[in-house]
Amino acid sequence: QVQLEESGGGLVQAGGSLRLSCAASGRTSSIVAMGWFRQAPGKEREFVAAIGSSDTITYYADSVKGRFTISRANAKNTVYLQMNSLNYEVTAVYYCALCPGAVACKAGLVKSWGKGTLLSVSS
Repeated sequence: QVQLEESGGGLVQAGGSLRLSCAASGRTSSIVAMGWFRQAPGKEREFVAAIGSSDTITYYADSVKGRFTISRANAKNTVYLQMNSLNYEVTAVYYCALCPGAVACKAGLVKSWGKGTLLSVSS
């Protein structure tokens, strides 16, 4: 089994940048793809980004393309989400996800979740 732990959330001013991290532990050799989802207050959880076993396989939600970048450091079993040009609309709890594939992640097929980290953007 794989455990996921997010970090890096916090309060950021609009226009700023932040990087979230997700550290995987346990049976990390079984990891194929990982992703990020978010859930804003009063809304459903939604897909943000996913990355496959190869760094060249990435998917993004249309709303974050060009502003967010997902990457992974396999040696550290860690996935990152670099977020730039933040605005209030990205305020949400961000969840790391373990997926059977990057496309599956985009489709919402998640094997396990982290507990989430809160990102708040102030004006």
